[in-house]
Amino acid sequence: MPTKNPRISVTLEGELYEILQEVAKRRRENLSEVIRRYLKLGLILSEDLGLSELAQERLKSFSDKEALSHDKVWD
Repeated sequence: MPTKNPRISVTLEGELYEILQEVAKRRRENLSEVIRRYLKLGLILSEDLGLSELAQERLKSFSDKEALSHDKVWD
């Protein structure tokens, strides 16, 4: 049965392929499901890292004197 989802071809090192196969076997999932999960996790972690870097940059220009109080923001 054809799928509606796009497909890609990825070449893996032998050791990485064997590890992913073992994970799939232990989880009783197919290799595609395991790889899809790890790709999603990688994207989430990458996004978190980017947001963390942005926060660090913003902290450099933060000033307690210029910051608004909680009450002032929510009035």
